[in-house]
Amino acid sequence: MDEMKNLIEELNKAAEAYYNFDDNIISDYEYDKLYDRLLSLEKKFNIVLPDSPSRKVGFKTDNKFKKIKHAKKMLSLDKTKNINKLKDFLGDKIGLLSWKLDGLTIVLEYENGFLKKIITRGNGEIGEDVTHNFCVFKNLPEKISYKKKLILRGEAVISYKDFNAINFDLNNGEKYKNPRNLASGIIRNLKPEDIFYKKVCFFVFDLVDVEENNSGFYNFKDERFNWLKKIGFEVVKYKITDKNKIADDVKNFIGEIKKFKFAADGLVLTFNDKKFGDSLGVTQKFPRNSIAFKWADKTIETELLKIEWKTSRTGLINPVAVFKKINLDGSNINKASLHNISFIKNLELGIGDKIKVYKANMIIPQIADNLTRSNNFEIPKKCPACNFMTEIKKINESEFLFCKNKNCKAKLIMGLVHFVSRDAVNINGLSEMIIKKLVDNNFLSSYLDIYELKKFEQEIKFFGILDAKDPNKNHKLYVNLINEIEKSKHVCLYNFIYALGINNVGLSNAKVLCDKFDWDIKKIIIADKDDLNNIYGFGNIIAESVYNYFREKKNLDLINQAIKILDFSDSEKKNKSKILAGINFVITGKLKKFKSRKVLIDLIESNGGHVFNNVTRKINFLINNDIESKSKKNLLAKEFGIEIISEQDFLDKFNLG
Repeated sequence: MDEMKNLIEELNKAAEAYYNFDDNIISDYEYDKLYDRLLSLEKKFNIVLPDSPSRKVGFKTDNKFKKIKHAKKMLSLDKTKNINKLKDFLGDKIGLLSWKLDGLTIVLEYENGFLKKIITRGNGEIGEDVTHNFCVFKNLPEKISYKKKLILRGEAVISYKDFNAINFDLNNGEKYKNPRNLASGIIRNLKPEDIFYKKVCFFVFDLVDVEENNSGFYNFKDERFNWLKKIGFEVVKYKITDKNKIADDVKNFIGEIKKFKFAADGLVLTFNDKKFGDSLGVTQKFPRNSIAFKWADKTIETELLKIEWKTSRTGLINPVAVFKKINLDGSNINKASLHNISFIKNLELGIGDKIKVYKANMIIPQIADNLTRSNNFEIPKKCPACNFMTEIKKINESEFLFCKNKNCKAKLIMGLVHFVSRDAVNINGLSEMIIKKLVDNNFLSSYLDIYELKKFEQEIKFFGILDAKDPNKNHKLYVNLINEIEKSKHVCLYNFIYALGINNVGLSNAKVLCDKFDWDIKKIIIADKDDLNNIYGFGNIIAESVYNYFREKKNLDLINQAIKILDFSDSEKKNKSKILAGINFVITGKLKKFKSRKVLIDLIESNGGHVFNNVTRKINFLINNDIESKSKKNLLAKEFGIEIISEQDFLDKFNLG
């Protein structure tokens, strides 16, 4: 009984962190192991306590959102890692096998052809109303041709590519551990104006209710999916299968996982015949018409050698487990992120411990378990980069370690790495390793010092900083580096703004900021909060970050000196033409005249226009060579009265040919 109570407490704590704070304090592997142990105890002793997660399908919803009761209760799925169980489940019936996407489950309600509600899963009975965040979705139709009531369930997900790009600009412990947490965090944000990413995709996995007189309306699930695709939705990828094909179909899905751009933690098998599946009813927690197939995560035992602590440019000190090298799923690995202090504490890690390692979603190395549990790890009291005191900060439900030194060497190094990156001032030849050497030798103390490196020519050559093994090569690399630095002095203003590393200001936001203030950095510096808040795509968070950055004396002193060194005239030339000022575009379909979409976007932005991902009422033109296309974007453009033009129309209309 004591073990059951301890398991319930630990599982419920993890569930609360996941559902209410979009956080993982234990790994999915560990959660599943604890949950399975609880189920075995409940079955053995025939006891289920009232607060057991085996009785629930979620956790209590957060009190900051409006609560909405689901039209139909949302249940969890029974799960297995055994293909033979899938065969037994199907028997002689036809099944539909689809991805089990790893995101945030949401419910959509449509009436009279318009989206009325977006509701999170919540605890399965009551969800949270997040309709106000419609703008974060990339592929969600606001209007459809079907005019009757329609209720759908699906998964909100974000791609690995967008996850990595977004996480790059986050800081102060705000980085997300995985795409699932990021998608959930974006959707469950209270203020849509603070969400500037707009990268969430939605894939339908169930048509819950459709108001149709004919009770036999599309009785087969694949028919329903085909109908949903015709009216503008994207559905999860699926295969029709049976007990003879299921093993091969599962194998094919597994073969695709490494190239799949979204996170998937398994597959879902359901009866294709909806009427038959519904007739089977439900258990207290599971529907009998479906079952989840979870990846049989391959785990390998190894030894924890050390925990590395690396300080980021924001002062966050990230822990990384270093273990004896292993080959897992065809690749050699010896490191895995430990996320934060809370994660380490839950694993009770210690140097020399025997640990189990797996790949989450068959992609990302993770610590699955700690077999030794020595719990002898020590939280660094001093920053590994500058030897200054550290501090622990609690963000949501997790503890993070930070360096208290505002002038931390690691902050400087990583800030300089960002400053010279391709989308910033773009200085080839200044890698992180070389920047570290330059900082260690006191040649760099700020980004301005990059432009004064010629003063240290002899020292740089003498110390072999660029190439310690070959003096001749070192000289050549030095000449190339100085040329790159000189070339970087001619930089677009938005690249420079991005290079400064202002919290939450990515490249696209930097462009919008420059355009708003006539490409004049002095106007940007003195902008007040109201002006910043009113920029389309900005919100309180971004406005606050920009405002505060330009109020710090140290930042202003550096910028005022940079203005004397750098030449922003490229910005003035590129943005001299304001023919597209205030005009918003969306681009879709295949291009014929432009080599790439980026070339077209650059042309629009250099003439004062803006390009967005989604068709809304604020868009002026949709560029699509197939003007009569029945795509979602075309249909929405026509509904909103937005003019659809081809590439040639665009060039002719604005005399840009």
